[in-house]
Amino acid sequence: MKNYIGDTDELTIEVKGRYTTLNGIEEIREGVKHILSVKKGSMLLTNHDDKMVLSESFILIPDHYNKEHVITINDKKYLGAMEFIIEDDKYIRPINHIFLEDYLKGVVPFEVFPSWKIETLKAQSLAARTYTVTHMDKEMDDTIQFQVYGGYEWFEQASRAVDETKGEIITFENKPINAYYSASNGGVTENNENVWNETAKSYFPIKIDPYDPIQPWTLRLHKEQLLLARIDATRMNWWNKLEEKEQSIIEPMKKRLNKQGFEGDIKILSISNLDISPDLFESNRSKKGSIKIEFLRCLIEGTILYEVFELNGVEIDQIRPLIGGSTFRSYFIDTFEEHDRYYVIRGRGFGHGVGMSQWGASIMGDRGYKYKEIIEHYYPGTTIKKISTINKQVHDDES
Repeated sequence: MKNYIGDTDELTIEVKGRYTTLNGIEEIREGVKHILSVKKGSMLLTNHDDKMVLSESFILIPDHYNKEHVITINDKKYLGAMEFIIEDDKYIRPINHIFLEDYLKGVVPFEVFPSWKIETLKAQSLAARTYTVTHMDKEMDDTIQFQVYGGYEWFEQASRAVDETKGEIITFENKPINAYYSASNGGVTENNENVWNETAKSYFPIKIDPYDPIQPWTLRLHKEQLLLARIDATRMNWWNKLEEKEQSIIEPMKKRLNKQGFEGDIKILSISNLDISPDLFESNRSKKGSIKIEFLRCLIEGTILYEVFELNGVEIDQIRPLIGGSTFRSYFIDTFEEHDRYYVIRGRGFGHGVGMSQWGASIMGDRGYKYKEIIEHYYPGTTIKKISTINKQVHDDES
């Protein structure tokens, strides 16, 4: 879990009901706050009275899987078992082991608004369930990289949608599809091949979507974030006082540069080049672009380095994460302008645009469409089936 916990070396844990570790010996005391921390490559579980040194991972298992057994991590509740591992030698990463349908009850109300119409929530339940089934071989986190998951924070209408579609998934030729979805397609759906270089699927056509609310957006980005000539390194605490002009954009950029191998604290000097190629897909989404970022990097020992990161004529999905998906909302770009001191990008939609538009599904629900009609609109040619039916047919075919 990354969305709510982030990267941390310490967690607060509390349990309701009886939980034991995998070997069934150590019992975690109910109603007592425990601190789980990383110390010299091992985990340490402490409370006011006890201290327990653990290995690199351990798992807490409830005596019974029910709502009377709840584990709380940093004030967020979860059902089922919880595994804790050490990540990157310094962070604690909890992994929730939970039944599929209960997992979905923690996904649906966080992927869409739980106040939306029941038929929209049912369509989201099918998309989320199908997506989960096709990603069972992966360790999914709770972020938009997979599906947003809120743990045991359920909403009545969303839970009802999950219950009333229990076991139903979206299939094509008797196999679950990759049920992609995004917030808004900007009025035109996209084909999966254009986004992920996969084999194009017929149920992801490029077509006008009359239900999507378009979601226009504007991104304005200054070229100069910090003027190098004005930085006075002789001042006390000068590094920590440096603040770029657009923090909401710059912070994702720094994190992305860290992931590219530029370790240490970073201060962005400028985005000295940004360009969006006029070459478009059939959906009118942009294909390629270029970016050049100049920045200072402070190493652990205090050394300051001047660095340049540059991408030229690359797939645009390499550029958007550098600027941040919450501001550079989609590849559906209407205009790109370069001015003397800043860039302006205007576009439509929010996300990749493949499969179901969540806002479009909301409007369909408002207009009285049933969830099966919403699914047919966004995944044309597919069939809704029960997981058990597919598993039985596969078993029969193998017999």
